[in-house]
Amino acid sequence: MPGLIESHTHFVSLANRPGYHVAQWELASNIAEVLALLKARRRDVPAGQFITAMGAGTPRMFAELRLPTLAEIDAAVPDRPVFLYQGGGGPARVNTLGKQFFESATAPLAGPCVVGADGSLATISGVNHANRALYHLRIRQTFDDKKRSALDAMAYSASIGLTTNLDQTLVAAATGTLNPASLDPQPTDALFTLNHYRMYDAWLALHREDKAFIRLQINFLHNQGFIAALGDLDHQLPELRERLKNQFPFFGDDMLRTGGIGEWAAPFAAATSPDNYAVWYESQRLVAKARWRNENAQPGTPTSSATIEQVVATYEAMDAEFGIKDLRWGLQHADFTTPNQLARLKALNCAVSMSGFRWLNGVPRADGLPVGPLYPQILASGIHAGMHEDGVHIAPHNPWFALHYATTGLNVLGQQINPGQQISRQQALYAYTRGNAWYLNRENDLGSIEEGKFADLVVLDRDYFSVSDADMRNTRSVLTVVDGDIVYDAGVV
Repeated sequence: MPGLIESHTHFVSLANRPGYHVAQWELASNIAEVLALLKARRRDVPAGQFITAMGAGTPRMFAELRLPTLAEIDAAVPDRPVFLYQGGGGPARVNTLGKQFFESATAPLAGPCVVGADGSLATISGVNHANRALYHLRIRQTFDDKKRSALDAMAYSASIGLTTNLDQTLVAAATGTLNPASLDPQPTDALFTLNHYRMYDAWLALHREDKAFIRLQINFLHNQGFIAALGDLDHQLPELRERLKNQFPFFGDDMLRTGGIGEWAAPFAAATSPDNYAVWYESQRLVAKARWRNENAQPGTPTSSATIEQVVATYEAMDAEFGIKDLRWGLQHADFTTPNQLARLKALNCAVSMSGFRWLNGVPRADGLPVGPLYPQILASGIHAGMHEDGVHIAPHNPWFALHYATTGLNVLGQQINPGQQISRQQALYAYTRGNAWYLNRENDLGSIEEGKFADLVVLDRDYFSVSDADMRNTRSVLTVVDGDIVYDAGVV
């Protein structure tokens, strides 16, 4: 089948992980499988170097609903320090060697960490020791370490059949700074916080060396809301203003290029917060005036689509003032977009990228309503629609989890949380290939296997269309090809 395309990920965070990272831990269903993956990674790790596994969701992913303990990790990997950090802000666990390192680690901005007897790094007296431990590892990363991490992330993406990723940068520190040095690692930074000016450096170096083998398209998320110190509205949004003046959208080559502004140009704010709303609205105007593609990320709720209505009405206002129909603006998540809102977005030539990650933390609602998205309603509208997993902090990178959720409505515990909102496997796969290709403005190059398009394809280990729901969730690639080159080979074809 065609190589899968991800239309909303924070993939380059995965490409900056310190240590010898084990991205595959997100595929584990229990503690034993996590430990086996750590043990397998040990063979490639030099003495004294950390084995790490970070992000990818919450302990709900594992049958035991927890992380491995210090003793369990020691039994699997006794001779290398190990650091596990789940989600965007912890929890975290270490083994004995990891505990010894963090309890004695010092650095200019932080001293040692407090580690529990079970290897846990918790928040104590307001100090998040999981984040402090992450800081100690980040400041010890060399540039070569970051290049290795980027190559590992590419290899993992290829192994699960994702050949193209639309990266949404990260939620940047909400200051008015344009100084990259001010955004270097801090002891309070969570996993989803990186220097967004420098986080692509290792990938760019690999691309220049012709070593990058997964396609990357970069959106630019801007997180500056109203900042009183900057003064009036004309002086707000300094980073966005400079971006629009000094960078080009959709600029690059077939393997690496820029995209648009997303997943937002400024933090969403309602009119009830006048200063922040004025900044958010102005950000939409600036992007439209500069003729860039733009996104907002709003899911709505089962009982209200008011935030989506604000986005749709604002897009209509931007079209009336500037004309945006040729810019393909987008709405991310879009869980509870109404038929009326979908029709209006379609009339503006907008697209939606449907969320596929509610399976991880979603639970059945007491009122029986679906937790979303309302997949059949979105597809019935005829709007261009893709799908995403929103990895690699709140959810895994693996697309097959999202495809399983869209077609079953089941959460990680096997509970039905999205009743009546299932779509077919064909529809879900279309969203992850041709739908996402259109969302990335690349429908002429990607998304299907046909003459004139790039040779990106995946050979799967099972028949996606006929296996059981449980088996489909475990789908993997056995052979992945990007631009005609084999970039992953499990050795079975």
